[in-house]
Amino acid sequence: MQTEINSGAVYVYEAPVRIWHWVNALSITLLAVTGYLVANPLPSMSGEASDHFLMGYIRFVHFASAYIFAVGFLGRIYWSLVGNRHARQLFTLPIHRLQFWKELLHEVRWYAFLEKEPKKYVGHNPLAHLFMVAIITVGGLLMLLTGFALYAEQTGKGSWQDSLFGWLIPLVGQSQDVRLWHHWGMWVIVVFVMLHVYVAIREDIVSRQSLISTMISGWRTFKDDRP
Repeated sequence: MQTEINSGAVYVYEAPVRIWHWVNALSITLLAVTGYLVANPLPSMSGEASDHFLMGYIRFVHFASAYIFAVGFLGRIYWSLVGNRHARQLFTLPIHRLQFWKELLHEVRWYAFLEKEPKKYVGHNPLAHLFMVAIITVGGLLMLLTGFALYAEQTGKGSWQDSLFGWLIPLVGQSQDVRLWHHWGMWVIVVFVMLHVYVAIREDIVSRQSLISTMISGWRTFKDDRP
């Protein structure tokens, strides 16, 4: 919700949230690049196959990044329980509040250049809040489920990956169906990341509060005295 706050600074994002954000950004980047290459393998290299392990290294980076993403996701859930109220925004969405939808409409109009003035927010604005929950929380969970279900085919029956995630493949239909959903999910996240970077830079320039520096220092700063 919009916060009536004057110029100054407010401490918003604690260190664990900021560290998770940047580690998560790196792991998503590596997952997207290596995932694309796994789906579209590079041409065969000349010489003996035993002399090269390029795709093997690419798959290793993909799997390692997936584990980092998964551990970070669990750590982020934990911090939402013990951190400040802004740490919980990633897992809560006040869709039952009429004010949330009114302010979300204002943000849509603001990003469409139909509003002259942005509103001030200490945490995420309603539109960013909605997309963070939908793409990072729900989308991230779906990517973990589909990714580890596919990985369980490598580790085999009886592995902990198979025990926890192997049920998804017969539920969806077949392995290729899960692979397709995983691949589509990657492109949704890639588009979201591009929009996220654009909006963060745009808001730092034209909005009345800081964005990028806030995720570095943790402090939200405001550029004027108007509420």
